[in-house]
Amino acid sequence: MQTVDVAIIGGGIVGLATAYQLIQRYPVRRVTVLEKESSVAFHQTGRNSGVMHSGIYYKPGTLRATNCRSGKLALENFCKDHGVAYDVCGKVIVAVDPKELGQLQKIYERGQANGVQCTMIDRARLCELEPHTAGIQAIHVPEAGIVDYPGVCHKLVELIRAKGSEVILNARVTHIDSRSDGVTLDTTAGEIRAHYAVNCAGLHSDRVTALGGQRPDVKIVPFRGEYFELKPSAHHLCRTLIYPVPDPNFPFLGVHFTRLIHGGVECGPNAVLAFAREGYHFWNFNLADLWESLTYRGFQRIAMKHWRTGLGEMWRSLSKAAFVRALQRLVPEIRAEDMETAPSGVRAQALTPEGNLAEDFLIQEHDRIVNVNNAPSPAATASLNIGRLIVDKLAPRLEV
Repeated sequence: MQTVDVAIIGGGIVGLATAYQLIQRYPVRRVTVLEKESSVAFHQTGRNSGVMHSGIYYKPGTLRATNCRSGKLALENFCKDHGVAYDVCGKVIVAVDPKELGQLQKIYERGQANGVQCTMIDRARLCELEPHTAGIQAIHVPEAGIVDYPGVCHKLVELIRAKGSEVILNARVTHIDSRSDGVTLDTTAGEIRAHYAVNCAGLHSDRVTALGGQRPDVKIVPFRGEYFELKPSAHHLCRTLIYPVPDPNFPFLGVHFTRLIHGGVECGPNAVLAFAREGYHFWNFNLADLWESLTYRGFQRIAMKHWRTGLGEMWRSLSKAAFVRALQRLVPEIRAEDMETAPSGVRAQALTPEGNLAEDFLIQEHDRIVNVNNAPSPAATASLNIGRLIVDKLAPRLEV
């Protein structure tokens, strides 16, 4: 049995960033990251569109807002220092209907309050930036960008191992015994004994929280985001990142266009209930996962509230033509023949029993375990700062 100072459950970007921040502050401490898959960044980190967010959408003063700003700067510096690909390409948030102008103004004011470099622009300036976009007004966010998140993770693994700590793959945690003198974790790669543990399990974070003896305040309900990618002949239709004005009554941003860090343009995502926590395809089905979602009071309440919008998302999932029509609101020239199916992602959406989205980062402590129970976007952008926050929570105990 190994004995380490801190065991981190989850080899996504938040778990790896936490391990990195731990060894940066406490280089003599031994840290082990436990990842249940055969590679790091296998789930949410490696299946998102790679956007490096500016923090324009988030309520001022929240953990999402403050950590996005400082985390983005830390991420950019990390990429510069370690040769990881990133590009500050800019972004436009586009209003295509006069009814959207009020919400656009609110987003602009929120961006100003958060210290985001952003400008309200007219149709003429929008056409200079994105000539194929149908908008009457927009917010230009020049500091938004894209980054190679899997590349960041692989570099973090390299740096963690170089300091004598470990990242163990194929190590699914099956049991946690938390006692006053430490935490014992049974894994498929053997038993680990740690003074402290950190749960960064993403899609399974609530289940790992329960394994550790704490009743989570939220439940993870998986939503699949489906994407298309533009064929090379249509790449000219998008120069940077093109986003719609989000519906304030719906918890997702809506379909958008995103330049990819290694080339290409991605379109999407929609947002549909996944039939499994790792349900990356329509046919992925796990009865226990689906039953858990459908019988959860929080999901039932949010489904009743947003059922009409949810049906629209499901229809776009089944109909490419409907998906194309949604994209044409932003870029009218786009055609179905310009697009091919791209890999999907699954978002770990934390819901309260009252049917509300847990909108902010949620980090809870229980005995010797720190549980990251909600880390929605911009968690990847903010990961290095989230890691620092977790280390701050552990610091009084590690410094004894």
